[in-house]
Amino acid sequence: MDALGRMGKVLVLGGASEIAHATVRELLRNGPFTVALAARRPDAIDASALEEAGAVVERIEFDARAVATHEQAIGSVFDGEGDVDLVLLAFGVLGSQEQAEREAAAAVEIADTNFTGAVSALTIAAERLRAQGHGTIVVLSTVAAQRPRGSNYVYGASKAGLDAFARGLQLRTPETGVRVLVVRPGFVTTRMTAGLRPAPFSVGPERVAAEIAAALGRDTQIVWVPPLLRPVMWLVRLMPRALVRRI
Repeated sequence: MDALGRMGKVLVLGGASEIAHATVRELLRNGPFTVALAARRPDAIDASALEEAGAVVERIEFDARAVATHEQAIGSVFDGEGDVDLVLLAFGVLGSQEQAEREAAAAVEIADTNFTGAVSALTIAAERLRAQGHGTIVVLSTVAAQRPRGSNYVYGASKAGLDAFARGLQLRTPETGVRVLVVRPGFVTTRMTAGLRPAPFSVGPERVAAEIAAALGRDTQIVWVPPLLRPVMWLVRLMPRALVRRI
């Protein structure tokens, strides 16, 4: 990133994410840059809006659960022309809670994607940024990581692990020039949540993107979207278990 806040190259892990695309478009307001979209089916991603906004789009094949391939996939972006200024970890699956309660394989798939795959990708990206001497990692967590709920405890548990890992990474990277920003949205209206009843304080991808872009210009480590969720979740964490079960 230069003195005017303009990016040189952005790596999006979870290149089909609507929140990630909204974030890239928001950052493109400061000027054009290269964005590498890493996804299982990169050629199926519609990146026309990003290109129209000024991005030079690269496509990288990346599977969160295929951890043995992460070093090569992520390394190919860092080994390309120019430094990577921002790594946005945006992949994740909600999965079916009902199925995950009955079938171990379904629960493990959620955990492998949201936590194990993220640990692998973040470790590799952080080490590459350390070697580079600068850069920012943005991790999309969720408020569901703050206290388990019966309706989505498998997803929430996997994200709780990711959230804790990212906060631990924050403690190890400041002296290396690497920054880690943890983003905790509430209910976001995307393809992943289609068909679900929107929860209170729901937002769209564009709101999350705006909060991320604003936070990148501040000295902050955790972003709640919307910000009102910070005191709300503080209260939720203090609620008795019996009350949480009822609501």
